[in-house]
Amino acid sequence: MRRSLRVLGAHGGEVQGLADVLAGVPDPRDPRGIRHRLPVILGLSAAAVAAGEKSVEEIAAWAAHAPTQVLTALGARVHPVTGQPQAPSVDTMIRVLSAVDSSALARAVGMFAAARARQARGGGRRVVAVDGKTLRGAAGPEGRAPHLLAVAEHGTGVVLAEHEVGAKTNEVTAFAPLLRELHSHDPLDGVVVTADALHTTRAHADLIVTELGAHFVFTVKANTPALSVDCHQATDWTKIPIGHSAEGRAHGRFERRTIQLAQASEAIRARYPHARTVARIRRHVRRTVTTGTGRARVTRTIPSTVTVHVLTSLTLDAVTPADLAGYARGHWTIENKVHWVRDVTFREDASRVRTGPLPRIMTTLRNLIIGLIRLAGHNRIAPTIRRIRHDNALLLAILTLDNPADLHQ
Repeated sequence: MRRSLRVLGAHGGEVQGLADVLAGVPDPRDPRGIRHRLPVILGLSAAAVAAGEKSVEEIAAWAAHAPTQVLTALGARVHPVTGQPQAPSVDTMIRVLSAVDSSALARAVGMFAAARARQARGGGRRVVAVDGKTLRGAAGPEGRAPHLLAVAEHGTGVVLAEHEVGAKTNEVTAFAPLLRELHSHDPLDGVVVTADALHTTRAHADLIVTELGAHFVFTVKANTPALSVDCHQATDWTKIPIGHSAEGRAHGRFERRTIQLAQASEAIRARYPHARTVARIRRHVRRTVTTGTGRARVTRTIPSTVTVHVLTSLTLDAVTPADLAGYARGHWTIENKVHWVRDVTFREDASRVRTGPLPRIMTTLRNLIIGLIRLAGHNRIAPTIRRIRHDNALLLAILTLDNPADLHQ
C-alpha cells in the first residue's frame, strides 16, 4: 500500500503526484523478477537531471548513490534485512531507460507539468506557444537528428506537451495531434495559441478556433505570399495610429517596437475566415559598431527597420495593442526559457546520446525539471541546479516530493 503526494487543481479536483503519474508509463520489462519499479527508476532519473547530470551514464551513476531521502520519497525497494531503501544499479538504470516508451513518458510528464502549471496559474488570459527544436547532437548515422514539437506556457515556459516529428513529415503535420493531446487533459477553451509563420495555415486556424475553442496569433511571412501581400496592401497603414510602443537597449543595440492594429480586410478573411484583426509590428533598430584600433578606431551607428504582420482571431475590442504586442514577443518564451536553457545549462546540442528513445527521454526530463524549477519560483536555472546538488530538501521540494504524506509503505 502506498500513499503519494497529491495537490489540488485549479477547480479543486485532485491532481496526481509525480510518482503516480510516472506509474502510468508502461514498464517494458517482463514482470517476473522485477526488483526496482519503473516509477522509481524514472523518478531517480528526474532527480539526477535536477542535480545537473547531463548524460544517461551520469544519471545512472547518480541514481546508484542517490540520497536515502530521495529513495524513500520515491518508494524505492527496501532491503529485507537492513530495512534501508535500495538504489538500482548503473546497468539496470541504463538498460531500463533504453527500453522505455519515450512517447508515453512525454505524455505522462506533460500531464503532470500541465496540472502543476494549472495550480500555479494566476489571473489574466492564458497564452501558449508552439515551437520546434532539432536535437542536433543526436543525429544518427544517416545524418538525421530527432526533431521535437512542443507547446509551452508564455511566461513560465513550462512545457505542457511534446511530440516527435516523424522522419517523413514536418512540424505542420504534428501541430494538430500535439494540441489535441494537450486539449484532452488541459482544455484550451479561450486560450491564445501563438505560432511562427510555418504554422500560419487555414487548417491550423480552423483547428484552433472551431475544434479547440481557442484563439490564434500567427506570424505572416513569405511562406504565405498572397496573405503577406494582403496584410501589406489591403490596409492603409499610414492612416492607422500607433497603438503601443516599447523601447529597449542592450549589448550596443537600441530597439524601438511599435504596433498598429486594424480590422482584418475582406481579402484576408476570404483566405482565413476566422481572422478578425491584423497587426503591423515594426522594429526600428540602431546598432553601435566599432571597428579598428587606436587612432583608426571608428564607431558607427547602423539603423535598420524590420516589419512583420500578425494575424489573430481576436477582435479589436477583445485585445489591446499592448497585449497583442506582448503575445507576439512572448512567443519566444519557449526559445529563451526552454531551448536556450537546455543548450546552455544541459549542453543538449553537444550531447552525443543517440540510442533508441534516449535522446527524447533526456529532453523530456530536462523540460520537466526546467518547468518545476520555474514553478517553484526560481528563475535562474543554473544556480538553482548548483544548489540542488548539495541540498536534498530543495531537490525534494522541486520534485514536489517534500510532503510527509509521500511515503511508500
